[in-house]
Amino acid sequence: MHLLLTVIVLFSIGYIKKVYSAIIQEKLKEQVVLGDANSMGLIPDEHKEHLKSELEEKMEKPVKIVMFTQEIECKFCAETRQLIQELATLSDKIKIEIYDFVANSDKAKEYGVDKVPAIAVVGEKDYGIRFYGIPFGYEFQTFTEAIVNVSTGKTNISDKAREMLKEIKTPAHIQVFVTLTCPHCPMAAGTAHKLAIESDLVKADVIDGSEFPHIALKYGVMGVPKTVINEKIEFVGALPEDLFIEHVLLATH
Repeated sequence: MHLLLTVIVLFSIGYIKKVYSAIIQEKLKEQVVLGDANSMGLIPDEHKEHLKSELEEKMEKPVKIVMFTQEIECKFCAETRQLIQELATLSDKIKIEIYDFVANSDKAKEYGVDKVPAIAVVGEKDYGIRFYGIPFGYEFQTFTEAIVNVSTGKTNISDKAREMLKEIKTPAHIQVFVTLTCPHCPMAAGTAHKLAIESDLVKADVIDGSEFPHIALKYGVMGVPKTVINEKIEFVGALPEDLFIEHVLLATH
């Protein structure tokens, strides 16, 4: 069965947000105590060398990570900032820019950012790859994969998938709702980002539905990964790339 489905029953948006916050805070306590100069970072030391080698081997051109944050009403902005700063120390090809969502509203508008924390992964051009929420847990894999793919300007999608993408004639905005504890979400999120790299008409947002419960409620997110395309086509689960593209085509025709 090609459809990989993780169903999470949301008894209430408020409840799931409370549970989610507790999980993440516990994770953060295990790995970092903010303000303690002797504490571990968000990226465990035992993973840093491997990650550094992987980035050195796979990255080709510089990548700019653009983050939008704000001082108040943003629970994980500080942790998101710390995460990208740690990641930037592992490769001289990774540069970071950090903007205040309110004070630098012109930049937010330029990147199409309307909520925080937000991350844009930009290479030789802006492929339209966005993360909303801290790319932690399982989504750290999605984040590093996006950095590598943006650096090379290409992905590992099949020739068949590339031919299918040529049929897209109008813009496609893909939103993939995930949670950081969902093992199947990186497949859906990664596919969306790959399509954005391969097609100038595709933009892809990965949104942590638990961090933005009002948006999850708006789109009726009852299970993850859930993908919404151009506000009219949606599906739940991690589909193979050809079936994913078929849904994109439906949304753009």
